[in-house]
Amino acid sequence: MSEHGIFTRRAVSALALAGALGLGGFVLPMAARAETAPKLVIQVDSASGAPKGKVVIQLMPKVAPKAAKRLETLAGEGAYDGVVFHRVIGGFMAQTGDVEYGKHGGDLSRAGIGGSKLPDLQAEFSDVPFTRGIVGMARSQNPNSANSQFFIMFAPASNLNGQYTVVGKVISGMDVVDKIKKGNAAMNGKVTDPDYMAKVTVEK
Repeated sequence: MSEHGIFTRRAVSALALAGALGLGGFVLPMAARAETAPKLVIQVDSASGAPKGKVVIQLMPKVAPKAAKRLETLAGEGAYDGVVFHRVIGGFMAQTGDVEYGKHGGDLSRAGIGGSKLPDLQAEFSDVPFTRGIVGMARSQNPNSANSQFFIMFAPASNLNGQYTVVGKVISGMDVVDKIKKGNAAMNGKVTDPDYMAKVTVEK
């Protein structure tokens, strides 16, 4: 299986060269602001099981209908419960959603290369920019390889615009996102004893 959720080295390098990134807010386009779509409510816990807080993601089916439906479906099935944040890079993003190899308490040596049993998704690139709090679908170098993994932006990254599918935005709990355990930069953000999504529910 292709390695879902591995960003291109060029994208990571561009962020490194950019230095400190701004953390300014983001005003959604009119179509996205009008969303009344489902929300994902994520309970984030530390590796020890200590609660860290809740994160609420507003899905954007008008921007990426197939990707939004995929996250809603997997969350509704409980597939995301117990899935770790396997790759977290400070000043960039926190990545999770490997429902195949990323379960808390299991062998995480392959976390980041798996996906669900559902087929990969076609790219749904849009003009919604990658700013702080935006949620994108992780993929391999193949644009049409997104499946179950997603990432939450800590800061803007304009070089991702139009290159990854925007599927939602954090509307509550960015303080919790900011506290997600960071990974080893020398290991491309791989996290030891990672925080995880203890429970993910769908709110309509």
